[in-house]
Amino acid sequence: MSTAPRVAVVTGASAGIGKFTACTLAAEGWHVIAIGRNAARLAAAETEIRAASARGLVDALQLDLAMMQEVSAAAERIAGLTGRVDLLFNNAGGMTDEFRMTGEGLEANFAGNHLGGFLLTNRLLPLIKAAAADQPKGAVRIINTSSDGSEFIPGLNLDDMMNLDNFTFGLAYCSSKLANVLHAKGLAARLAGSGVVAHSFHPGTVDSNFFAHVPDETRAYTDGLAKISLADGADTMLWLARAAEAGQCSGEYWHLRALRPPNPVVNDPDVVERCWQESEKLVARALG
Repeated sequence: MSTAPRVAVVTGASAGIGKFTACTLAAEGWHVIAIGRNAARLAAAETEIRAASARGLVDALQLDLAMMQEVSAAAERIAGLTGRVDLLFNNAGGMTDEFRMTGEGLEANFAGNHLGGFLLTNRLLPLIKAAAADQPKGAVRIINTSSDGSEFIPGLNLDDMMNLDNFTFGLAYCSSKLANVLHAKGLAARLAGSGVVAHSFHPGTVDSNFFAHVPDETRAYTDGLAKISLADGADTMLWLARAAEAGQCSGEYWHLRALRPPNPVVNDPDVVERCWQESEKLVARALG
């Protein structure tokens, strides 16, 4: 078994539970590669993560996960920093009050919440499998931050996953969060026998900057909800990274350190596979 520092890639590490998780792992001696979209917030977060780090092994990469070319380039940069990835936290995400198509032809909310993480995971799989080669089965993990919003819709429109023909901000967000759960389920099937496990989880309603740009109707709803601390929001995320129980299964959906029934469509292998195939098509089209 390798004695080299284990490596964690954390998207959405410039704020919220992503930054909390990055600081926690850095303090435990992990090599943390922190990814964030906003340059100023990422620089401030890097300072905090470095201050917490037990070994000083911290790298920060600015990346807009809604841009597939940037994701592809970032994966190459990560490969230049390390020969292994023991933990990948696909944590970045948000809800916007603005409809925007990227220059690559993708709806920005769905692209940033799902497609960027989907592509980053695929590009980092060689490093993830390299880490699994010298670790016990189940020690290397991919964890997707989803939401109970994944449970609020009947399913994905697999013919139009970005909902361009029926767009609402709520539907866009819930669809992307359901795609996160389906992604983890699809990874579990593809990585069976590799020693790598994949999970998704719902962190709860966290008191963070997530609500800074949500639509007014969403804010009217969420303002009335009790919000939990960053530590409580990150608790299941960190538990999934460490707990033996989470290494003994794969493709599950969690909340409060416990299995939670996902949207029923997650248990349909045909939906899982079709979501994967349609995600690949959207990414390939964006990359040209």
